[in-house]
Amino acid sequence: MTGTGTEEKSNLADIAYVQLKRDITEGVFRPGDKLLMSALRERYDIGAGPMREALSRLVAERLVTAASQRGFRVATMSIDELRDIYFARAQLEALITELAVQKGGDSWEAGIIAAAHTLSRVTEIHAPEEMLTLWDSRHKAFHLAIASGCGSPKLLELRETMLDQAERYRQLWLREMVFSSEALERKREEHRVLVDKLLSGKSTEARQEMFEHMMNPIPIITEILCQRGIR
Repeated sequence: MTGTGTEEKSNLADIAYVQLKRDITEGVFRPGDKLLMSALRERYDIGAGPMREALSRLVAERLVTAASQRGFRVATMSIDELRDIYFARAQLEALITELAVQKGGDSWEAGIIAAAHTLSRVTEIHAPEEMLTLWDSRHKAFHLAIASGCGSPKLLELRETMLDQAERYRQLWLREMVFSSEALERKREEHRVLVDKLLSGKSTEARQEMFEHMMNPIPIITEILCQRGIR
């Protein structure tokens, strides 16, 4: 295969990976669903080779499972896994926050204030899905603005990995929260308190505040999972 052909296959695998991952995390494919190659090729209009590469990447991220002679399935979900992922993610985010407060300077603080303001401006958009997408992207940008001050590229890589593993659970929380004006206001207040802690320069207090903030969605997601018969 020529270099161009190899590059094209890699690009197609990237496209398949992004699209299938989105559909899994957003619940188009449910836990335990079988991922038939023929159906995936038709849905995404991508060949078997790039699709297998995409599936392999998702297996590595634990969003998909592979069994000999049984093909691929969407990974199951459980309350135990939810708690484990969120606890690990909260611990990591708290550590990153503590380091960011210790190392962050004026530009870091300005970035947090700007991101927090932009997020707080998401109040009412006519299309529900547009509201969800916009709030989600600005919420992620706000937390990334905080984490960016930690000074450790490797910790930021681990942070992205944990975010990927949490995303299916997080999407359940997101849809429950964004479409409730009361829940959104509570979240705005959480963010105001968090920003105050970050700007105070008290890294230990900021670390604890971030840990609690990251753990808050667990009861909401647990209730949704129970309603769906997932234990």
